[in-house]
Amino acid sequence: MKLSVIIPAFNEEKRLPKTLEEIDKYLSKQNFEYEIIVVNDGSKDKTREVVREKMAKIKNLKLIDNKENQGKGAVVRQGMLEAKGEFRLFTDADNSTSIDQIEKMWPEFEKGFDIVIGSREIKGAILDPPQNLFRRFVGEGFKIFRKIVLGLWEIQDTQCGFKCFTKKAAEDIFPRCQINRFAFDPEILLIGKKLGYKIKEVPVYWRNDPESKVKFKAIFNMALDLLRIKWRAIRGMYEKK
Repeated sequence: MKLSVIIPAFNEEKRLPKTLEEIDKYLSKQNFEYEIIVVNDGSKDKTREVVREKMAKIKNLKLIDNKENQGKGAVVRQGMLEAKGEFRLFTDADNSTSIDQIEKMWPEFEKGFDIVIGSREIKGAILDPPQNLFRRFVGEGFKIFRKIVLGLWEIQDTQCGFKCFTKKAAEDIFPRCQINRFAFDPEILLIGKKLGYKIKEVPVYWRNDPESKVKFKAIFNMALDLLRIKWRAIRGMYEKK
């Protein structure tokens, strides 16, 4: 199997059906074998039910159903390690980055990169519509703090939810991950870099949700997680599975 697409989902009964249809429509036209894995993160709505309904129409669709909420990082890790594909992509349930953007990733894997990540920050990226001034300010502040704490100076956008890994990289990196919430992205990339995997950013088209709210509590918790990641890195905890 060439490609596994992992979709973490928490209370996504409204947006997920259309996303699944669009992903399957694209992948069904490709000349390779694939699977779509939805990892339900203890949703309180009908997320699991809508996935099961779609499974009757989408033959390659699978559901991992968690009864309790664990966090996006935890369920992405779970999906990545249960996947079978030679390449393993995780993407968001709101389909902010459409599946056809993976076409920008295949040439980079052919060049020898092990991890290819979508970016909203580098030349060629499109945000539609552009983020408002406040969200840009918060995003830049987080990026600077993340670079100071963890390094990863060469990576401009660690938070875009469209990242693909070779099977080897995924099975090496994700068992070492410990962050369960939204700061899991920098942890993944830091571990990948420490283990010597080659990482490439590619610009993507990002359908921005202007209604999305930035919560200060989430920003504060992410900052704390970055410090936890740094402490674990200093102690050498990421070198051991």
